[in-house]
Amino acid sequence: MNKNFKNNDFSDITFGRKSVRLYDENYKISHEEMLEMIQEATAAPSSVNMQPWRFVIVESEESKAKLKPLIRFNTRQNDTSSAMILIFGDLKNYEFGEEIYDQAVAEGKMPQEVRDQQIEAIIPYYKSFSKQEMNDVVKIDSSLAAMQLMLVARAHGYETNPIGGFEKDQLAEAFDLDKERYVPVMILSIGKAVEEGYESVRMNADKITTFK
Repeated sequence: MNKNFKNNDFSDITFGRKSVRLYDENYKISHEEMLEMIQEATAAPSSVNMQPWRFVIVESEESKAKLKPLIRFNTRQNDTSSAMILIFGDLKNYEFGEEIYDQAVAEGKMPQEVRDQQIEAIIPYYKSFSKQEMNDVVKIDSSLAAMQLMLVARAHGYETNPIGGFEKDQLAEAFDLDKERYVPVMILSIGKAVEEGYESVRMNADKITTFK
């Protein structure tokens, strides 16, 4: 088990998760543990393993002050969390394709000839996508990583809140990213909870599922 896991109970991690909006504002997560959680979260799947997710950790008072006017009614999370994790999708993620596939070869996870065939096919294909097509790909993949990060955080003893209510047209530039390249997907607040979060309901599976 990971040395920083406080909880390894799959049922509790998954079904005990709630959106927590109030945290211990004096508790800070170390950079080492934050990177560890992100590494664990990025074990999530991505299309042709292009890993388009990018993370900005907003933790300083100065950066949180910059974020505050951009998150509408989600200021409690910003004020009290250990950090606000900004998750972006990289529309030019294919620029890392050779590096990713070279690593797979170096670690013995892919033969060189397969790497060459894949790169020759995938990179031109990805470059041919329209901006909207690539936008759809990176949002799906980055959302998978975001969900895994929420569960990983619980395993480490933290709680999170996924936030979609923010100024999407301003977020990238506010944190020195190229808004034409980096698409904001989600913001996660993370920290030590001082509230339990709210119980919620879900529709029954038979109401939202069709068998053919």
